[in-house]
Amino acid sequence: MNAPTDLSMKTDEVLRVELEVFRREHRDLDDAIHALVEKGTGDQLTLQRLKKRKLRLKDLIAQIEDRLTPDIIA
Repeated sequence: MNAPTDLSMKTDEVLRVELEVFRREHRDLDDAIHALVEKGTGDQLTLQRLKKRKLRLKDLIAQIEDRLTPDIIA
């Protein structure tokens, strides 16, 4: 997640590609967290870091989706 957070400088196509990458990483983190919890092998600090990264990705995904979704005036 080394990408700059200034979404205004990126094209929609670049944002779509990044969105897919971030969604995949979010899913992978979710799987890793579940595996560590299930096996009981993950310490609390590791789990906390993974969950924090997952939350940052969720926020970034939401920002990109908002940018890509046009505003609809009712």
